[in-house]
Amino acid sequence: MAAFADRLMEAVDRTGAPLCVGIDPFPALMNTALFGDPRQDPQALLRFGEALIDAAAPYAACLKPQLGLFEPFGPEGYAAARALCGLARDRGLLTILDAKRGDIGSTAEGYAQASLGPAPGFDADCVTVNPYMGGDTLAPFLTLAADRDKGVAVLVRTSNPGAKDLQDLRVGEEPLWAQTARMIAPLAAPLMGECGFSGLMAVAGATYPEEAKALRGLLPTALFLVPGYGAQGAGAREALSGFVRGPDGIKRGGVVNSSRGIAYPKGAESAATMADWRALIADAARAARDDLSAAAAD
Repeated sequence: MAAFADRLMEAVDRTGAPLCVGIDPFPALMNTALFGDPRQDPQALLRFGEALIDAAAPYAACLKPQLGLFEPFGPEGYAAARALCGLARDRGLLTILDAKRGDIGSTAEGYAQASLGPAPGFDADCVTVNPYMGGDTLAPFLTLAADRDKGVAVLVRTSNPGAKDLQDLRVGEEPLWAQTARMIAPLAAPLMGECGFSGLMAVAGATYPEEAKALRGLLPTALFLVPGYGAQGAGAREALSGFVRGPDGIKRGGVVNSSRGIAYPKGAESAATMADWRALIADAARAARDDLSAAAAD
């Protein structure tokens, strides 16, 4: 199997834009008339996720199930998230499991096997991890990723307003997020692909475009996973701030996530038929794809 970075960049080129579609099940926003209410019927999570995958797949380079929004539904929710990773794989789509794991020793090894390992693991193509306990929290994930051609997305400069509470604290002459980037920079080499990027990803929020540019200087080969686009307020140009322009003039260097903007467009919660719902999702995914594609070529 090709390196994760090569597979992700191939998917970006194939679909025409660096779009990652988030699968975030919010019962209050779901069309319960079509899918059921997961608070009464957890199978609604699977029906919703499968329909979202099928509608958005033509425009998405990858999918990002948010595990924290499946887990409140107990074992059925966890099973639904795992099943959706398998379904995406069957559809030829890459998955980034948004689990934000971060621990040490055998516990971290367990998390790595659960997220990136084969059944009964999720067998996701990439998983998000929290490095703020230190570099040893990353080692089991990186080892497994190197063995299985997977990716690891490290939280570096996140998009939430509270990120400044810790990530902006000065450590010597730099903020902590810059020191975090320096810590993980040497870890990119074992996950390098032929495309010139590494399967070591950095989570770099679109709401901090200047920091994303600085991060690119610190992490020249890392792919970026960019939250904060769309519903969280950042535009396509801001989202691509940390990308680099290739010889063909197109900016590359990661994927930009959109969750609520695609899964819950206006009118979807009240669509009368599944065909109507799918059309709204497809339109939202196409619009995001075209928006990011135009920004990448600008």
